[in-house]
Amino acid sequence: MNKSLLNIIAKKFGKDPGKMLIHTGVIGWGMSAAAQICAIVFNDKLKPEQKMFMIPQEFADAMVNIVSFYVITRGFSTLGATFVRTGRLIPKNISNYIKKIGFGKQIGKIDFNINKHVKMPKNIKAEYNDFKKGIEVSSTIIGSILSCNIITPIVRNLYASKRQEQNIAKLNIKKNTQKANIASYTNYIYPTMQTFQNNASLKI
Repeated sequence: MNKSLLNIIAKKFGKDPGKMLIHTGVIGWGMSAAAQICAIVFNDKLKPEQKMFMIPQEFADAMVNIVSFYVITRGFSTLGATFVRTGRLIPKNISNYIKKIGFGKQIGKIDFNINKHVKMPKNIKAEYNDFKKGIEVSSTIIGSILSCNIITPIVRNLYASKRQEQNIAKLNIKKNTQKANIASYTNYIYPTMQTFQNNASLKI
């Protein structure tokens, strides 16, 4: 891999490894979906009409997977970062330092931001940053596990079930329309006794 690219990645995600995990997860979902779609496109055993149905279905399924994964995982990551930022979840020695300099009553409040409001010595600042990264990574991993193994499959199955109902309804409408057209055409070619009677009554 190009060194300049590695530098860009390190600069972009070095301070926020949780975000890197989310982005790589989304890229993984996208590549998996692309592989599935390509497999459908290049499968000679599938008929064109089957592909016309399966490709949009696979694309829609992929979008459900990606969006639900991103929203849930990002939500957990943001929640973990918020807990650390407000001081609700920090090591005891950092909490004691914040109380010592007069911010004890602010700890845990949503508008309190340790990064902006508290000036910390280098050693405490370094410990705070390491702890913050660890919590963000941990909460991201927890969010991704819940998303991939529980929430996303449920959402995908609900969506797939809804789509299946819609497709069955459309198929039934199409079949009924075809049957009606065939019946109408048959009556036109082969008139029934009722048709003769109706025509006769009209003439009289």
